[in-house]
Amino acid sequence: MKGKNIVIVGQQPWDIDIGSNAKNIAMEFARDNKVLYVNAPLDRITILKKRHDPKVKKRIEILRGKKQHLEKIDDNLWNLYPRMVAESANWIRIHWIFKAFNWWNNKKFAKEIKLAMREIGFDKFILFNDSLMFRGFYLKELLHPEKYIYYTRDYLIIQPYFKRHGEKLEGQLMSKSDLVVANSTYLKDYAGKFNRDSFYVGQGCEVSGFDDTKITNVPADIARIKRPVIGYVGYLTAMRLDLQLIAYMASARPDWSIALVGPEDEAFQKSQLHALPNVHFLGAKETTGLPDYVQQFDVCINPQIVNMLTIGNYPRKIDEYLAMGKPVVASKTKAMEVFAEYVYLSDTHDEFVEMIERALAENTNDKYEARKKFANSHTWENSVDEIYKAIEIAG
Repeated sequence: MKGKNIVIVGQQPWDIDIGSNAKNIAMEFARDNKVLYVNAPLDRITILKKRHDPKVKKRIEILRGKKQHLEKIDDNLWNLYPRMVAESANWIRIHWIFKAFNWWNNKKFAKEIKLAMREIGFDKFILFNDSLMFRGFYLKELLHPEKYIYYTRDYLIIQPYFKRHGEKLEGQLMSKSDLVVANSTYLKDYAGKFNRDSFYVGQGCEVSGFDDTKITNVPADIARIKRPVIGYVGYLTAMRLDLQLIAYMASARPDWSIALVGPEDEAFQKSQLHALPNVHFLGAKETTGLPDYVQQFDVCINPQIVNMLTIGNYPRKIDEYLAMGKPVVASKTKAMEVFAEYVYLSDTHDEFVEMIERALAENTNDKYEARKKFANSHTWENSVDEIYKAIEIAG
């Protein structure tokens, strides 16, 4: 697809500190199209609670006219900071009152987008909504895009912020979208309940930093740990990870070292894992240093607890592990089916331990090369190509 105008709205702002699907998609769109990336509007509660945050300060200065609201990122890419304050309506319990506030927020938001489009010369355009289910709910009616595409990459309505009104609205939004695209097969099937034009488009990953042939640094804290090292990198949260499974594997195989790299939530901080001698908490690390730790793992793990939050989630860390050729053992979920040929998948605690034993025993050079090749096929270029195909098929 070339020569189109594309407006992207979503949950994640351009200046987010972590990886962002929407940003990667925007940059890929912008290779051959003009793209306006719209940050979600600032809301009143955020102003009150986080007014000292540098990012919030910047938005307040934009509201006051002290900084530009529209920035040119590249030749074909602009970033918009809406000059509006959204009403914080999400926690209103009465649905019709919430809807009235949400309509008002959408109207103000649409007005800001229209002004920016006029400024950069957009006329006909495609609207790509990255799961902005509330403040993007009425944008199809208010902006009249050529195509309205809803992108789902997480089962958001299970989360408290989205649950109250999202259970009612997300399905309606999917239904009235021209098509829905999803980064996991589970979410594609979920979207398919509301819109027959729902497509699995895969997940792009930035794995260039996870090149084991270029890693020479061995962090001192992991160098002291006895092998074999069974490792995990990421946020340690009981909402997504199975504490009992990690404790079980550590107790079942005391000769293994379990290395956990990342910040802990309260449940992890208070867990029995800290009392186990072969479980090593290495703390939060700089993103650029994470490949150094993965390089030292003999087996990488993703011991997810299977719930509505994780069952459809595409775990980008799996691609990062595989890009380094590492054997990987993970909990079996619907979203993990696409990895079945390259990852050891487990249903039970006993099976998880057995799979790690197999992964240690079967780590051949052929498997190493196949894992790397598979991970490196998960590019943003390929994912966006699938989005383009979906647009064509939906007509």
